[in-house]
Amino acid sequence: MSELRAHGLTVRYGDLVALRDVDLTVAPGSLLAVTGPSGAGKSTLLWALAGAVAVASGRVVLGDHEVTGREHAAALGIGLMPQGNGLAYSLTAAENILAPLLAAGVAPTDARDRCLAALGLVGVEESGNHLVDELSGGQQQRVALARALAARPAVLLADEPTSDLDAANRDRALALLRAEAARGAVIVMATHDPEAAAQADAELSLDEGEATLSR
Repeated sequence: MSELRAHGLTVRYGDLVALRDVDLTVAPGSLLAVTGPSGAGKSTLLWALAGAVAVASGRVVLGDHEVTGREHAAALGIGLMPQGNGLAYSLTAAENILAPLLAAGVAPTDARDRCLAALGLVGVEESGNHLVDELSGGQQQRVALARALAARPAVLLADEPTSDLDAANRDRALALLRAEAARGAVIVMATHDPEAAAQADAELSLDEGEATLSR
């Protein structure tokens, strides 16, 4: 696994500066919480790290590789769990996990095993054959986490992964993210939840696009 770094990252949307000269380094095996009020730039930071938004200046580097776009980031093993989950409502929970694995070239038998294991980890194994719109918001969020875990990314960028979860499932989700870090992955989690942030190894606080690192 490789270190994730951002150098002088600046993102603009027209006249709005969403991120201003952000530097960060996240080592393999670490969980970083990104905090701050709504509109502070948390989602923009995750999308920039995933190569999914254009940067005005700066760069993102994983190991020896500069991230040059979303497809390149995905090829390097950078996974993004977006806020709102990004699930396809026309597919079942299991199909939402299987489809990206198969598209990435995972063998069908392996993809099925990964899918079933991930659904079990998040506690929705009985809902695999349900369409996404038949699931509650919390179940959908757990399916999105299962999809991210099944991909076994080198870097997991999780945007508000616990926002729709009750206390027990929030703790389960955080334990799974910690387990991914223990596997050697880089985990970056944007969150409004101070209890979730407290379980991270470090906290990057954003305010109007400017970053302050603590712990």
